[in-house]
Amino acid sequence: MSASPDRLYNLLPPVYRLRDADQNYPLRALLQVIEEQVEVVEDDIGQLYENWFIETCQDWVVPYMGSLVGYKEVHAAGEPSSSGDVEASLRNKILITRREVANTIRFRCRKGTLAVTHQLAEAVAGWPALSVEFYRLLVFTQCINLARLDRGRTADIRDGDAMDLLAGPFSESAHTIDVRSVNSKYSRGRYSIPSIGVFVWRIKPYSVTHTPANCFEKAGDHCYQFSALGNDTQLFTLPEKSKSDIREPGMLNVPEPISRRAFAASGEDVEPGEESGVAGYYGAEKSFSIWAPDWPKSGDNLNAPLPVETIIPANLSGWKHKAPNGHILVDPRLGRFVFPIRQLPKSGVWVNYEYGFGMDMAGGEYSRSLSQPLVFKPEEFKLYQVGAGLKYTRIADAIAQWEWDRPAKAVIEIQDSGVYTEQIRITLEENQYLQIRAAKRRRPIIRLLDMLSSMPDSVQVTGKAGSWLVLDGLLITGRGVRIEGAVAGLAIRHCTLVPGWGLDCDCGPQHPVEPSLEFVNSPLCSTIEHSIVGSILVNWDERATDPLKLHISDSIVDATSSELAALSGIEGCLAYASVRIIRTTVIGETKVHLVELAENSIFNDLLLVARKQSGCIRFCYVAPGSRTPQRYECQPDLAEGQARASLLHAIPSATIAEITAAEEAAAERVRPQFNSLRYGTPDYCQLADTCPCEIKRGADDDSELGVFHDLFQPQREANLRARLEEFTPAAMEAGIIHAT
Repeated sequence: MSASPDRLYNLLPPVYRLRDADQNYPLRALLQVIEEQVEVVEDDIGQLYENWFIETCQDWVVPYMGSLVGYKEVHAAGEPSSSGDVEASLRNKILITRREVANTIRFRCRKGTLAVTHQLAEAVAGWPALSVEFYRLLVFTQCINLARLDRGRTADIRDGDAMDLLAGPFSESAHTIDVRSVNSKYSRGRYSIPSIGVFVWRIKPYSVTHTPANCFEKAGDHCYQFSALGNDTQLFTLPEKSKSDIREPGMLNVPEPISRRAFAASGEDVEPGEESGVAGYYGAEKSFSIWAPDWPKSGDNLNAPLPVETIIPANLSGWKHKAPNGHILVDPRLGRFVFPIRQLPKSGVWVNYEYGFGMDMAGGEYSRSLSQPLVFKPEEFKLYQVGAGLKYTRIADAIAQWEWDRPAKAVIEIQDSGVYTEQIRITLEENQYLQIRAAKRRRPIIRLLDMLSSMPDSVQVTGKAGSWLVLDGLLITGRGVRIEGAVAGLAIRHCTLVPGWGLDCDCGPQHPVEPSLEFVNSPLCSTIEHSIVGSILVNWDERATDPLKLHISDSIVDATSSELAALSGIEGCLAYASVRIIRTTVIGETKVHLVELAENSIFNDLLLVARKQSGCIRFCYVAPGSRTPQRYECQPDLAEGQARASLLHAIPSATIAEITAAEEAAAERVRPQFNSLRYGTPDYCQLADTCPCEIKRGADDDSELGVFHDLFQPQREANLRARLEEFTPAAMEAGIIHAT
């Protein structure tokens, strides 16, 4: 829209504007209405020009661009949808990727080369990749007159570097031949003459910028952890852009977990002009860095991290190693570092680092929209900014000023990724709206400690009728959030309420039985989206009110154990709540009054619903033994039905015991399998490669069930597999191998 609504009016001669002023501006009002339509037409004309180019065109134009260059759709990945909803749009972007259409001609000109295969993975599936010709790693008998010393060597178990890379994408060890196909669906082989392995990295690196490190006082005041939550965290590589499209990506060009040996590498095999080892990973613009302003080796520039010369790679599994004076021991595998005992930092330690996770969700420094349920213009709310060097350095100070001002609509925005150790008490007045959020690309941590002996230490929220609270982009640890009073609504977006309140070093929960979110007869409606929360406790008086309306989407609800309740009432009873659960993974038992709708979700443990006659569960996995409303296309129901039909077709006289055994075996076969169920690990709630296809492609649009549904990984893989068949040389076959 133009800056001035009077653009047309200002083009009139002054005489007409003077006469219009005498008549109270009727002509001006008419031209303002016409100006709105003129802007609509101008915007449409401008968009038509943008639609001439693949980089700037609208999403619906991409398939037409593809047809102009001979782009062919992959039908095995699914057909694009003509629906205009958000989910269909996201899926269509995966089925027909803009980057692949833009590079179609470029890729075809290089068809048959090794470099184009890993570039295809980036363009088609959005995954960083490395292609390996396995025949180059085969043992063979060499001619004495033409010896190739870099091939055909037997394994040297004294070569620790080679053993550390064994069977990975960067392995250089020789293997005997394996005649199994690299694409076999039964037992995949690798090391064969026609085999090419395309290693893909599905876990993405996420930054943590200038956040306080955690002093692990149990081991000593010289011991620190990169994670402010107090858990060991694997550091990841911040990928550097490759200097050439022809060269294969190296370990610094992909989001690879940083190993101890890679961090300690000497750099003998690195190309000229590139770095490896400590110099390749450590630095202000690299994978991680450490700040200690008053440390003896910090230098004169307080804005720069500690010099790279002070960093020594080490294995700090038992915190036993002692750092020499003027140096710091760093373990990237566990995310630990140690200062010299006689040279301790006195003004705090701050770190930058990259951790791994599967997608943009929960509290993190990724780009997200700052939207809220009650949409209003910026001039309609009062903004309080919190952060180092600002007017409010503590969240409690901003809340105190907000309580004094009493604005109808307010936003408290945290401007950094610091750790705020304080108590939060919020009292909302009637029809008052408050949003506490992180700024874009920030991940503030609210740490709640056991400070008060006379009352709970959780985030206490009370309010009157018509009040709303929004939490956006926060990470809350130490305690949970408690909502009570007449609050009308609560929205939790892109937040993490740490399951079990806190983490041990091995990412185990510190208080597994404690709820992360507690409702006490409030609010009337709650939404949780793109978040990770621990168990939810509903303390609701069903005799006095309607049930709680709870909507959960694209989230993880983690009770930390299958024996605990993820969503329930007090003392393990059914929660008096009416819930909608969409694209969510639930770890732990779910006990509710009513399920209005559950869709594309995983209930890993029992689901018990009081009102079976209402609601619907569709395209979900529901643990055997659950009590639910009507189910449609759910697992293991489909697998049990197929097993029963197959058995009766083969053995018409099968007994009830045989039918029951077949159904139980089918139900066990389709049970979801995860790489990890511990919050804090990179592959948290990621479906394992051995997970059955009924779960990987069990959604209504053939995507996977659970929280990672919107990644559309089955469609990405089907697309990539088809393109590899097209671009791989004759007599060769390429297989996709998950590096992470």
